[in-house]
Amino acid sequence: MAIFCYTAFVEKNYYTTIGLEIHAELKTATKMFCSCKNDPDEERPNVNICPVCTAQPGALPVINKKAVEQVIRVGLAIDGTIAEDFTEFDRKNYFYPDIPKGYQISQYKYPIVSGGELAQFKITRIHLEEDTGTSKHDKGDYSLVDFNRAGVPLMELVTEPHTFENPEEAAKAAGNFAREYQLLLWYLGASDANMEKGEMRVEVNVSVSTDPKKLNTYVEVKNINSVRAAERAIKYEVERMIKLMEEGKADEIVKETRGWDETKNKTFSQRRKEDSHDYRYFPDPDLPKLKLKELFNLAELKDNLPETPKEKRERYKLEAGVKDADIEIFIGNPKLSQFFEEVIANLGGNKEKIKVASNYITSDMAGHMKTDANFVFPHSEYFAELIDMVTENKITSRGAKDILEIMYTEDASPMTIATERNLLQVSDEGSLRTLAEGIILKHPNVAAEYKGGKESSLQFLIGQVMKESKGSANPQVAKQLLVDLLK
Repeated sequence: MAIFCYTAFVEKNYYTTIGLEIHAELKTATKMFCSCKNDPDEERPNVNICPVCTAQPGALPVINKKAVEQVIRVGLAIDGTIAEDFTEFDRKNYFYPDIPKGYQISQYKYPIVSGGELAQFKITRIHLEEDTGTSKHDKGDYSLVDFNRAGVPLMELVTEPHTFENPEEAAKAAGNFAREYQLLLWYLGASDANMEKGEMRVEVNVSVSTDPKKLNTYVEVKNINSVRAAERAIKYEVERMIKLMEEGKADEIVKETRGWDETKNKTFSQRRKEDSHDYRYFPDPDLPKLKLKELFNLAELKDNLPETPKEKRERYKLEAGVKDADIEIFIGNPKLSQFFEEVIANLGGNKEKIKVASNYITSDMAGHMKTDANFVFPHSEYFAELIDMVTENKITSRGAKDILEIMYTEDASPMTIATERNLLQVSDEGSLRTLAEGIILKHPNVAAEYKGGKESSLQFLIGQVMKESKGSANPQVAKQLLVDLLK
């Protein structure tokens, strides 16, 4: 549903239009235009620098081929169009203290990738540029600049604007896109995309209109360091714009750049938004034009792409029948997913057993991983054997959980563990009948309630049998014995 804001006589229907710009630092050994180390974990200031990335007179840039390849791979993964015949780098002229050259080497008219689609959004372009340095403001009434990050290869993705009926829908879509893009970068090995370190930065363009086909003046919100913050920034900005429009102050909504204040959960004005001509783009004369089809085997790059998150979802659903919630856990945890893949292979593709395995991995194992800093996966073939034992009623689900806990620390098969600790499921009617009779004698009131028609009392008695047997009793056999004894 759209947002309805009421005035004295008029009902207005507001639509939210957003576009996303996402910067991601690429995983390369060296920087974009020099041989300095690309190390996001370096804490000492101005260690990984040279005359090129600090813009010393006479220093000339050289293109990092691996960075170009990473952008191409991302473009291929989203079905974008690669600029096979021509792409070039431009100078984007603007001043900022941590931009040593007084301009940024970027791409404007001829990006490496055009088009494509990901998570509900159509893609406008993906281009390659260099990152800026980092300004520090924690040393009194002056600022310091660290150029370790200056010149790091930075990939920027720009989406097409997308209109939604309400800000909640827009915020959710933006969050989904950012998470999916981050996953894609992880799967491709293109970037660690750690937002806390600034390796991935999200910027949102927000516009509000009463006409879904008309894009009004938009603002760009920067300084967003998490997906949740991006979602909150969209909602806040939409509410701010609607309030101004309702108060007759629409002219105060100007094309500007706004920052996001994480502590106050609100945006604030930074500067008026520049147009492209303000940057005075022109081709960088120190860098060659590129014909990518001559530098890369694009077909080979496409064929060698790893499975994407989208493809893995489809495979898990189709081939393994795994439920959606479990799939998302696997998609977001590569180590857990790799273990699951090994278990699938050991279960021979049996869908029913795979579903049971998925339940144990995403609940018991995933929970154990969170609490154990030294967690080590058990052997996948042992885990598959455990699933066989559960599905073949050799052990109960309670017994399986106990055995799994032991498997984290002991290098032993589940059958060995179950035998040594008497965890194999007991289905022998003789021994279970004696146990069931004892439970009925011990709880005569509950037995009487069941005989009087209270079905839930039977579950209590079954639970007592399971407790007395330490989880080894076959619950189906125990249930039938209790029903027979109580007739």
